[in-house]
Amino acid sequence: MTTFRISRRRLMQAAAIVPILGAPAIVRRANAQSSFDWKRYAGEKIDVALTKTPRNDYFQSVEHEFTELTGIEVSSEQIPEQQARQKQVIEFASGSPTFDVTNISLAVMKRLAGKGQWLEDLRPMLDDPEQTAPDFDFADISRGGVAFSTQADGRMDTLPCSLDYFLLYYNKELFEQAGVEFPTSMDDIVQVAAKLTKPENNVYGFVSRGLKNANVPVWMNLLFGQDIDALDAGGKLMTDTDEAIWAANLYRTLNKDYAPPGTIGFNWSECQTTFTQGYAAMWLDSTAWARAMEDPAKSRIAGKVGYGVMPAGPKASASAIFAEGIGIARGSKKKGPAWLYLQWYLNKKNQSMLVQTGAGSSARISPFKDPAVIENSPLPRAYFDMLVKSIDIGRPGLPDIIPVTEFRDTFGVALTNMIGGAEAAPELKAATEAFRPILEKSEKA
Repeated sequence: MTTFRISRRRLMQAAAIVPILGAPAIVRRANAQSSFDWKRYAGEKIDVALTKTPRNDYFQSVEHEFTELTGIEVSSEQIPEQQARQKQVIEFASGSPTFDVTNISLAVMKRLAGKGQWLEDLRPMLDDPEQTAPDFDFADISRGGVAFSTQADGRMDTLPCSLDYFLLYYNKELFEQAGVEFPTSMDDIVQVAAKLTKPENNVYGFVSRGLKNANVPVWMNLLFGQDIDALDAGGKLMTDTDEAIWAANLYRTLNKDYAPPGTIGFNWSECQTTFTQGYAAMWLDSTAWARAMEDPAKSRIAGKVGYGVMPAGPKASASAIFAEGIGIARGSKKKGPAWLYLQWYLNKKNQSMLVQTGAGSSARISPFKDPAVIENSPLPRAYFDMLVKSIDIGRPGLPDIIPVTEFRDTFGVALTNMIGGAEAAPELKAATEAFRPILEKSEKA
């Protein structure tokens, strides 16, 4: 079972709606007798707004299977992450969103979506044997994923559709040529990066996100190595502590001294290109991008990629988790057809294919226990070994607060300044003082 660092209060709230056996009682009874019909809404059409990711490339490619199953036509689009968040804020504020179904980043948008009640509470549909397929198997969805999808008031307004873990990708060929081993600690990452940085050959030891806002999860994962989060259990900011400064200095060193020129403007996509073209020896980022590593059409280093569990920090081993949910707009007039789409999206076949192809890491448990998934995957067994170990050290990658975007913006600027040469301690202290009133105002509201 996945181990998550979430508050006791959050776990208790999730437990209030998720019994120990996993699924609501009515859903379990529905398995024995059900009048469920996939064709119930045949002839309807739904609009789906998806975040641009490899997993949604997969879902769009098999959308015809949903239409064949249900008779429901789907009009879907993929929108880059930042633009998708802006679109959601604007459209939900209007009260009449143009989509029936949408993805949300639970690490970033969960509290905002909950406060605005953007999405439909899914529990009544889960409990309705006419609406929920008897083989949906809610109990197969990890407890951690359910906790991510559960709001503070107990509403479950999304289903967790993926859980991605941070890892350290590495170029095995470059490591072998230099005679270095995979780092066993966060401090060792620096030593290895120094040995592998060869600017004269256009090769650098390390790459990670430098773009403001996008860079904060990298710093957070380093911070977890000190066994602390951005906020303590009482809600106090820990972002200018000695531990936070240590993590920021590590981030600064890796990205200032051993990353390619221009990394200050890199998001994950630029990092991926740099790594897959052989210009960086290590890349710290998410399992969400693994599939491209082994695609010869996209990667010069296909077959040469190592998948390393995040090295341990001074006090803890941790992998930052980022969960994505999928939900139904409260303003939708197609909630029945939309609920069928959610069930199809989360079915075992689709979730197994996400894992098998490397397009994403399922919130379901069963794919990781299926030998066929591993055997038929273009990704090596080392990827699955890394994933299983990462599940055991998973830790939510961002604080569960309403102003997550402001948190990422404020501290993201500080981190970007550090890549440019600024010292970590004053940057973090200034960012903490700037963000504190934003956090306090959001909590009062």
